[in-house]
Amino acid sequence: MEPLLRKIANPLAVLMISFALVLLGFYPDLSTILGGIALFLIGMEYMESGFRTFSGGFLEQLLKKFTNTTFKAITTGFAATAVVQSSSLISVIIISFLGAGLISLSSAIGVIFGSNLGTTATAWLVSLFGLKIKISAYAMPMIVMGIMIPLILKKNSWKGIAAIFIGLGIIFLGISYMKEGFETLREGIDLAAYAMDGYLGIFVYVLVGAIATVVIQSSSATMALIITALASGQIEYANALALAIGANLGTTVTAVLGALKSNENGKRLAMGHFIFNMITGFIAIVFIYQLTTVVDILSTMVGIGNDDYAMKLALFHTIFNLIGVVVCAPFIPKLVVYLEGMFIPKAVEIGRARYLNESALTLPDIALTSISKEVKRLFTNGFKIITHGINIKRSSLGLEKSIEEIINIPYEYA
Repeated sequence: MEPLLRKIANPLAVLMISFALVLLGFYPDLSTILGGIALFLIGMEYMESGFRTFSGGFLEQLLKKFTNTTFKAITTGFAATAVVQSSSLISVIIISFLGAGLISLSSAIGVIFGSNLGTTATAWLVSLFGLKIKISAYAMPMIVMGIMIPLILKKNSWKGIAAIFIGLGIIFLGISYMKEGFETLREGIDLAAYAMDGYLGIFVYVLVGAIATVVIQSSSATMALIITALASGQIEYANALALAIGANLGTTVTAVLGALKSNENGKRLAMGHFIFNMITGFIAIVFIYQLTTVVDILSTMVGIGNDDYAMKLALFHTIFNLIGVVVCAPFIPKLVVYLEGMFIPKAVEIGRARYLNESALTLPDIALTSISKEVKRLFTNGFKIITHGINIKRSSLGLEKSIEEIINIPYEYA
């Protein structure tokens, strides 16, 4: 488990905390909200680190084993992200698989589609627990438990569980701070006064949601911020729906920026993610009023109150992402063909490793697999060079002949 100070070294979290300290004397409410966002980001990183340590390679094996069909890939991506609460971790693993040649681009895109749907679990977590109960009361016990576990149990997997507890505790604190900040802010500034109706309001708030996600670098943190602001009455329900769509679109910018220095497979995957989110966002914007009606009907069926807008927002977030998966999944094969034609290596360097690259070496298990495959490839190439260098074809070695007879076989007829 990485020490807390190293986790706080997250540049964005440091920036948020710095702004919070600067604003503390002037706008304490905004300072509380920024501090809550910073804590949420730190908690997410702790959980990601904890699941990485706890799984001990199991998560990687799961993703590799259950992604051989599109349905399995989408389902596995959804389940893994919903449990781990980190689409970035799933993306890192999938890009590593691509770099090592362990998974096809079609399966990788399916996992990313499912992962996008899995991120909706955060909205449910915040709306179900973050706003229904005094979540801060559970934060400190979780953090204390996370600190105590490694002192008692030395096994590495328990350190991962400890990090998960600490991460959850810090996330709960972050949600509590954001909620408290918005509730106090309402007494001085009413952000709901800037609400906008119609499609103009939708486009404006979609843009705001996208920019917020690009800045925060986490759609989960943006959704937590939107839900807490909605619950405190600082934004209207209709505008919150548009912000949620914008949060989804904002993740595509992050993915594209992250893929600029990646290899061809990384660029293909990022572009596939971009196309999927743009289509999903377009559908959500065009049919936002119809989807709102569907949410109202389903809310009544599952027992969500008419005025429980936080839960309705979580349901809306899930529905339009699910529709995006249903619409885009049948076209994955065509998307793969398009992406493979879009990103073609400019040139293949002689002697360049096929399976060893930066993305394939990010995870220990994948790195070992990549090294193994590269060594086997080098052995095959070296064996071919040696046999041909002494005028023996490899096919001749399979003949039931003595070594003298094989050597005497004319090379051109071997």
